[in-house]
Amino acid sequence: MSNNDLIHPTAIIDSSAVIAPDVEIGPYCIIGPEVTIGAGTRLHSHVVVGGYTRIGEHNEIFQFASVGEVCQDLKFNGEITWLEIGDYNAIREHCSLHRGTVQDQGITKVGSYNLLMVNTHIAHDCIVGDNNIFANNVGVAGHVHIGSYVVVGGNSGIHQFCKIDSYSMIGGASLILKDVPAYVMVSGNPAHAFGMNVEGMRRKGWSKEVIQGLREAFKLIYKSGLTSQQAVERIRNDILPEIDEVQLLIDSLEQSQRGIVR
Repeated sequence: MSNNDLIHPTAIIDSSAVIAPDVEIGPYCIIGPEVTIGAGTRLHSHVVVGGYTRIGEHNEIFQFASVGEVCQDLKFNGEITWLEIGDYNAIREHCSLHRGTVQDQGITKVGSYNLLMVNTHIAHDCIVGDNNIFANNVGVAGHVHIGSYVVVGGNSGIHQFCKIDSYSMIGGASLILKDVPAYVMVSGNPAHAFGMNVEGMRRKGWSKEVIQGLREAFKLIYKSGLTSQQAVERIRNDILPEIDEVQLLIDSLEQSQRGIVR
């Protein structure tokens, strides 16, 4: 453990923690056992890192966040499991991120460049990619997999074992009970699909041809009356040869275990 002027004297840090020399740890923070915190990371006051947590570089964790605590799964029996956080994440006030369980892979993973707004909850065994935005009071239940560049509106809840694929968007106060395919925009309680996340595509500078191809794919899935398997075949034959991006959407449909939001 590094001792330096950047660690407030009221912080309590377990002797097994490994902390980079330039990490800032504010007043009344508590760092548990077997914690690693990478360079350039800042913990504001009253942050609790429960233990068995690997935090990467240049993260900012705001006051009253609880990171790496034991999970709420009633089957959890004190096993050593982990939470892994990547780089350049902003974890705002009152967020809670729990460690994994041995019933899954024993680890919860959060990637890099994510913004978790106030009171976001990431439950045990979730796998979260990069560049996602979770607005205030989002609840993500156990075993959920979330891709990259996903936006989740405030007060939304995601049911356990769902998969939310990359570039999708979930409207505020939505209830997600099934998988959300890549690029698709959903909203409601329970959620329904409304279209493609076109504005997100435009902001990323995607061409009109790519956006139009994905729109056509959406129509085949949701408005043609075809089964999912039939829609996939049409997309693969008619759109994929010209629009490579549609492969991610095909993967969403073929890999879905819960069925997709309709």
